[in-house]
Amino acid sequence: MDQLVLVLVLLWSSELQTAGRSDPGADVRLVGGGGPCAGALQVKTDGDWRQMGGIFSYWSLQSAAVACEQLGCGSAVSTGIRKHTSHTSVWRFDSECVQSGSALSICVRTKSQASSDVLEVTCSDSVRLVNGTSLCSGRLEVKSDQSWSSVCEADFDQQDAEVVCRELGCGAPSVLQGALYGEVEAPMWTKEFQCGGHESALLDCRRSDSARRTCSPGKAVGLTCSDPADVRLEGELCNGILQMKLNHSWRPVYDSDWTLKSAAETCRQLKCGNAVATGSSQYPSIDVWWISSECVRSGSALRECVRAGPWTSSSVLEIICLDELFPQPIISVRSSVDGVSGAQQQGFQLSRGSSFSISCSVQPRYAGGSFQLTFTSSNTTHSYTEAAGNHSADFLFPAAEPAHQGSYSCVYSVSVSSHNFSISSQLLSLTVSGAAGAAWSRLLVVLLVLLPIITGLVLYRKASRGQKQNLQPDMELQDYQPAEGSAEEEAAE
Repeated sequence: MDQLVLVLVLLWSSELQTAGRSDPGADVRLVGGGGPCAGALQVKTDGDWRQMGGIFSYWSLQSAAVACEQLGCGSAVSTGIRKHTSHTSVWRFDSECVQSGSALSICVRTKSQASSDVLEVTCSDSVRLVNGTSLCSGRLEVKSDQSWSSVCEADFDQQDAEVVCRELGCGAPSVLQGALYGEVEAPMWTKEFQCGGHESALLDCRRSDSARRTCSPGKAVGLTCSDPADVRLEGELCNGILQMKLNHSWRPVYDSDWTLKSAAETCRQLKCGNAVATGSSQYPSIDVWWISSECVRSGSALRECVRAGPWTSSSVLEIICLDELFPQPIISVRSSVDGVSGAQQQGFQLSRGSSFSISCSVQPRYAGGSFQLTFTSSNTTHSYTEAAGNHSADFLFPAAEPAHQGSYSCVYSVSVSSHNFSISSQLLSLTVSGAAGAAWSRLLVVLLVLLPIITGLVLYRKASRGQKQNLQPDMELQDYQPAEGSAEEEAAE
């Protein structure tokens, strides 16, 4: 019998929990914000409505999105802390329970704490983006008569998108295309929006009856808004202290579990390339926004990962990103005779004896630094170094000589937050006109020196051959004369 009672109790408890999940919004409300979708967050547990305190909870915009969904409101626009003039009894949330999507009423830790800080949430009233990769992307839905409808692409344009992105607290629309975030069946919105682009809410726009009662597959509006410009690195471009703007206030950011992977995701979202280093800088105790490193590493938008606060800390996060567009130096040559050429021409000819200079310059992105001009020929390498005054340096050569022929490059070196970076320019090839002529001149001198010798040898050889030719007939005559004498002697006899 006792076991049967226990089973019935468990079944009854399970039904109560299921009922709570089926209508989670019945135990959640926002008060004092001028409407049902904005205000201080309250949760009803055991028949008692209680303020929710944020300073004790890891509450973020992602958590607020869960509350907005359970309230039947649109997307989460903002969340934060509102301070009371006096302390009040508050509850707090189990953050992991909230992130799991459970009903907020069962995620409450009912141990009361006295605080002057209560959670505030602002949701959009009548528009939301669903199935997106962030709170600023998804398939567009519009609320009317307490039901949500998708919008056909043909009834929506860029100006309408600008209004929606602004209403959701996001940046400007970047992508507007059907079927980006899944197919959808009826119901479909039956009005065509005609926004001017300046309205504060989509339902403030003029509307006209649409000729469509259905929408072709793949034609439901999918919208991606850019992230709002509420994150920055205070310092040099893409390097410095991480700051975020929430509730109209810029503050440094901190997290004790911050890693290089978290920094890498931050650099990526800021379009600053790759993270090189990260760490904490010590300051006097100041108000900071606390950020969830785990949330950032998951790829969520930075503003969705900030915990409600502010919090007080003597440490703030510093990140060093190496911009993928790290400034490549530009190399050029200027000649007093031959004009100016840049490295993009790959080669330049100088007149021998003309003065010339090679200039190295870089976009003014980082302060200071130096330039090293490297010269390489077939058999030697030279380097010259100068400081990068006004982001440039000139290397002067009084007279172009054959020895100046070769390849030149500028290497820009700069220290950013105690980290040294170097990058090289394109190669510039220089030739010196007259260098080949000088070689011919040297050859001509050699020939002029050798010519008398060669001439003398030729004449001597001719003279020697002439003497040999003169001697040969005499020898033949001498041999012949004795023969003639003998014949005469024989005739006399």
